[in-house]
Amino acid sequence: MAKAHISATNATDKTIRAIDKKRERERNFILNKARENAEEFAARLTQRLIDREIIEINSVQKVRDVFTGQLKNLANMDEFDIQMKVAPVRTLVPDPNIVSLYLTAYVIEDLIENRAIEDVFGEDLDIYRAIDSVFKVLRPQ
Repeated sequence: MAKAHISATNATDKTIRAIDKKRERERNFILNKARENAEEFAARLTQRLIDREIIEINSVQKVRDVFTGQLKNLANMDEFDIQMKVAPVRTLVPDPNIVSLYLTAYVIEDLIENRAIEDVFGEDLDIYRAIDSVFKVLRPQ
C-alpha cells in the first residue's frame, strides 16, 4: 500500500480553505442575526449615533426604519454588492465586522441624502466605532 504524498502547497491550500470556510460561516451567522433582530439593532444604532453626536436628525422613526430595512436586506445581498459598498472604508480597522463596515459606508455615502437627516458629523473611524459598539455582540468569541 502506497503512502499518500502531502506536499507543502497542499497543506497550505487546506489551511486557507479552512480559514475561508470559518470566515464565511461567521459572516453568514452575523448577517442572519442582524436580520433576525433588525428592529432592536436599528433602535440601538439610531440612539447610539444620536448620543455620540454622529448624526443630527429630525425624525427618529424614519432613521430607525431606514436602518431596519438595511439590516433586513443585508443578508440577501450579493457578496459583490457588499464588497463594492465597503471598498472605500475596508481599511479602517484590521479585522472589521462586516455589518459595522457596511453600515459605516451607508451612513457616510447614502444616509446623508435621506430627508430625515440634517447632518452627519465625525471621521470615518469615529462612525465605524460608534456603529461597531452596537454590533460587536454579533461576533462569535
